[in-house]
Amino acid sequence: MTTSLANRRFLKMNGLGNEITVLDLRGTPLLVGADEARAIAADPRSRFDQLMVLHDPQSPGTDAYLRIYNTDGSESGACGNGTRCVAWAMTADPMMSRPSGDLLMLETKAGLLPTQRISDRVFTVDMGAPRFAWNEIPLADPFPDTRAIAVRTRLPEAPELTNPSAVSMGNPHAVFWVKDAAAYDLRAIGPVLERDPVFPERANISLAQVVSPDHILLRVWERGAGLTRACGTAACASAVAGARKGLTGRNVRVSLPGGDLMIEWRESDGHVLMTGPTELEHEGVLSPALFVGAA
Repeated sequence: MTTSLANRRFLKMNGLGNEITVLDLRGTPLLVGADEARAIAADPRSRFDQLMVLHDPQSPGTDAYLRIYNTDGSESGACGNGTRCVAWAMTADPMMSRPSGDLLMLETKAGLLPTQRISDRVFTVDMGAPRFAWNEIPLADPFPDTRAIAVRTRLPEAPELTNPSAVSMGNPHAVFWVKDAAAYDLRAIGPVLERDPVFPERANISLAQVVSPDHILLRVWERGAGLTRACGTAACASAVAGARKGLTGRNVRVSLPGGDLMIEWRESDGHVLMTGPTELEHEGVLSPALFVGAA
């Protein structure tokens, strides 16, 4: 079976190496199913860590509604690197409608994401306020203090990974504080930790190394996507969690394998601002052959 997504134009982009595919479905009733998302991810030309799908606005004053898909077809509530890529596409791509000015208001199921162009390819996204309550992250157990929670998984090769900080940035994050973020086989332990029973919706797993009060080294295993070169919401979560534990200040440079993000946990309203670059790799159309058998 083929799908109406066949021959639709897409942009292949990245934010610090976080692979992003942008698909514009505004003006249509089309939706992307899990099978179709997996099919798009299977093509090397449209392969993604996150697929950012633009739909017509749902709320007054917004420019687009975003649905975000992981490689395995599951949906995510937020993606900071992907949101910056969408902002570039909506303000710079000649084949996408252009809102006037450098400000955008994007919406996801996790809430509103105000976005501002800083320079040609650098954008700041207001990721909103983090959530710390156990039932908002969510966690399976009622931890009164989520700066350090207890996971049930015990890893013989890493017995010290027991008490991560838990934060929601529109999706659940567990931040493990380590002396050396490069010392672990995150590809092996990430899938185990993300499915710990304490995370009913799974979790993004981060290994965070504090270099100084304004610098964190970070490696991330994303639920539904795997080991990625960058994760914007994980960078926000680690910066916030570090400040809550007194390990860092509220302005932090987060260094990921793909590059640096600047994170500010704004004191005036508690919102988290993420600033970083975008890159357009190529554009293409979705081959009908991708969707044979996809519902």
